[in-house]
Amino acid sequence: MAPQVYTSPVPDYPVLTTSVFTRVFSSRAPGDVGGFPGSQKAFVDASSGASITRAQLLHLSLSFAHGLKYHPRTSPFANRGNVVLIYSPNSLAWPVVLFGSVAAGLRCALANSAYTSDELAFQYSDSRANLILTSEEGLDVVRATFAKIGVAKEDADRRIIVLGNDLRWAGGPSAAPCSAAAGLLKMEDLLGAGKLDHEESFEGHLAHETTYLCYSSGTTGKPKGVETTHQNMTTILDIMGAAFPPVRTGLDMMLGILPFYHIFGVSKLLHFPFVLGIPVVIQRRFDPIQFCAVIEKYRVTMSMVVPPILVVLARHPAVDHYDMSSLEILFCGAAPLGHTLAKSVKTRLLAKRGGRGVFDITQGYGLTETSPSTHMLPLADAARKMGSIGILLPNLQARLVEDDDGNLDAGPGQPGELWVRGKTVMKGYLNNSAATKHAITPEGWFRTGDVAVRDAEGYYYIVDRRKELIKYKGFQVPPAELENVLLTHPDVADAAVIGVDNVEEATELPRAYIVHVNPSVVQTAKARADFGNSVAKWMTTKVARHKYLRGGVEIIDVVPKSASGKILRRELRELAKRQLKQSYPTMQVEARL
Repeated sequence: MAPQVYTSPVPDYPVLTTSVFTRVFSSRAPGDVGGFPGSQKAFVDASSGASITRAQLLHLSLSFAHGLKYHPRTSPFANRGNVVLIYSPNSLAWPVVLFGSVAAGLRCALANSAYTSDELAFQYSDSRANLILTSEEGLDVVRATFAKIGVAKEDADRRIIVLGNDLRWAGGPSAAPCSAAAGLLKMEDLLGAGKLDHEESFEGHLAHETTYLCYSSGTTGKPKGVETTHQNMTTILDIMGAAFPPVRTGLDMMLGILPFYHIFGVSKLLHFPFVLGIPVVIQRRFDPIQFCAVIEKYRVTMSMVVPPILVVLARHPAVDHYDMSSLEILFCGAAPLGHTLAKSVKTRLLAKRGGRGVFDITQGYGLTETSPSTHMLPLADAARKMGSIGILLPNLQARLVEDDDGNLDAGPGQPGELWVRGKTVMKGYLNNSAATKHAITPEGWFRTGDVAVRDAEGYYYIVDRRKELIKYKGFQVPPAELENVLLTHPDVADAAVIGVDNVEEATELPRAYIVHVNPSVVQTAKARADFGNSVAKWMTTKVARHKYLRGGVEIIDVVPKSASGKILRRELRELAKRQLKQSYPTMQVEARL
């Protein structure tokens, strides 16, 4: 029997096969850049107000590409196909160095700006990067990274480009010199010696070459590099408009708060608004007060968010102290959005305006492996279908599968694992053919690991997850990775990590269950609590912030396992439910990404 294959209710769009740089910047008429006037603002630094226009971004990107290819310190590392790693919080430099690297024909590995040197060393080595572009604040970690992988200081310094805090290159304010960056190459050093006449070409079959490497945390082992191609990115840009509301050039303004190193941020904040002609105000990292203040200052009309940001908007007093009446749309992604949370935010913001004006919250769905979006809830249905991830985007196909082999489809209205096929599906996992083979079937179906239901109108709802990943505020946290770190603690004999729901913060929290090497020293409740807290604190020195054990650390006699040695996480989840009914973990949950 033929499988049940679903398509989008929206007709397929014409899809280009070209470089993502060409797709974004190609002129449609004299004087325009990417279809809009070159004089139009493209990106604005929220803190200083410094900005770059579309024409300036094109010029700066081609200048940076020229510097990479021909500067004597970078040219040995900047041949077509080489990898450059970007390790920085959001900044005005990001679009310049990202698009400049793409124009030079390089692949960009995007690293979490909160990574420790151990985590960064793995990504640098696994991606086979040659250069690291880092913020000033990331220099210590970068140098420690090179030391860990055995790169001598002199060689390491040749491989570092600093994205400084000085914004004079964009007409912004100067900043005090960074002593730690003395002698290192700075982004500005690559901007003044000329520019490429044109970007590297990736036409036709060359569009299937990898351009971005975002790292996706699997359920086992280390994070995996997702090979996102030019074709993947241009297809997303070509089809996203199907469910996106009409925009008003010259009026709409996007707030860029989500991290650019995440596929959600790089796709939906650095690429898509530019294609639509919407300027983006860049905020370095999420802060509740600054989030509200920036909306007021720049009259922001729309923002991409994750559920924990909506939690802040539902409760934080800053909402009452700033004029946020310009805000009309919030697009939520990276984690499921509940109807109650969305309704409370909408009610609060509209109440501030006396019920006047337009304000909606909608959401979508996707994964790093699908570049990212596969579904989006049209704005017209945001209230009626809240809780749904929306319709399947055009040019994509979907299945809902009951078994592991894809032989049994879920019946109408019944749950099944969501499989997706189309030109947005990644090329594969870098250096990991086994994981690629497991994730993508021979017929091209990507197994999302998420269980969904499709209603009679063609709207999808995520109802469960087959994968064991923990999602903390939109970030993926692999239990196996944390367990491996915990087992390096001298007093931990065994460990298991699960996610526990925090309804108030609209997220999951990583929670550890550990066995002490000497159980006799943790016999009392106080001893167990003290040891658990000490381990949680120790973990903050070993992993990035989003991997902290905010769900608590519990001491147990033995980690439940199957006969084959697999951790029985279901038993631990049931144990956690019983424990959390009695006392909620006291670990602080921070209201920031």
